[in-house]
Amino acid sequence: MKQRSVLVVLFDGIQSLDVTGPMEVFAGASRFPEASYELRTASLDGAPVRSSCGLTLVPDGSLADAPVPHTLLVPGGGGTRDPAPALVDWLRAHGPLPERLVSVCSGALLLAAAGLLDGHRATTHWNVCEKLAREHPAVEVDPEPIFVRDGRIATSAGVTAGIDLALALVEEDHGRDVALTVARHLVVFLRRPGGQSQFSAQLSAQTARREPLREVQHWITEHPGADLSVETLAARARLSPRHFARAFQAETGTTPGRYVDRVRLEHARRLLEDTTDGVAGIARSCGYGTPEAMRRAFVKALGAGPAEYRRRFGSHTADHS
Repeated sequence: MKQRSVLVVLFDGIQSLDVTGPMEVFAGASRFPEASYELRTASLDGAPVRSSCGLTLVPDGSLADAPVPHTLLVPGGGGTRDPAPALVDWLRAHGPLPERLVSVCSGALLLAAAGLLDGHRATTHWNVCEKLAREHPAVEVDPEPIFVRDGRIATSAGVTAGIDLALALVEEDHGRDVALTVARHLVVFLRRPGGQSQFSAQLSAQTARREPLREVQHWITEHPGADLSVETLAARARLSPRHFARAFQAETGTTPGRYVDRVRLEHARRLLEDTTDGVAGIARSCGYGTPEAMRRAFVKALGAGPAEYRRRFGSHTADHS
């Protein structure tokens, strides 16, 4: 059995969940005889650090004394905004050595400051994607996915995305069964695919201020297979189609048609990931009408048809179309 070591870098202002989330995943996997991770935390001088929520974390030792790990994990938090120069220097010198280099949330800012993301595709918390792209133009910033793998480098979005990425790494190391059992123990999904958006349709669009429009948003989410034409939705809001379309875009930042498209795609993805329902039935229940119409929507948005999407990300392997 190959034991993989994981070194988690600690610093003042760290986000505690960026540390404990992935560590719980690796520790959970280590309960299996065939899977083992040696977990270690370290700060610059080995001193305790204070997290952004006030929790004090006591490291196992100093970064200077830490051996080269298999996986080096750099969490995020407010401490990434103005990091200690010595921490950036340590990352610049030691970041190229591990087999895997991982960041959670705004930890990508530290990797970028050390030049470790230059020429690589990466993501981070949506709130700092613009900062990452502006200050580090050599990094190909993708603000959409919850995590990105680019060779030995893996970067993830905010907080819970670090758990998703850790589960993906456990699955890569020890197989799906181990990762699935860990996910069930933690009561989380195995696994949101890395390409999944950081935002659901409801989070991507603003919530409308006026009650009739908010009610329409909820109706769309709860009835993706219904007639969701502008005329039908306008009638529910008791507005003319033209007035409804203009008001919906003004208050949500997107058109009714784009909102409907995203809700339907999101619903279909969940069904493909979590059920063995046939593609034809999913197409009908999500309002696509035909499997071909759903296939076109998937290819346009995701670059893969429903069957291929299910093969990659589904928790069931059967594909009854």
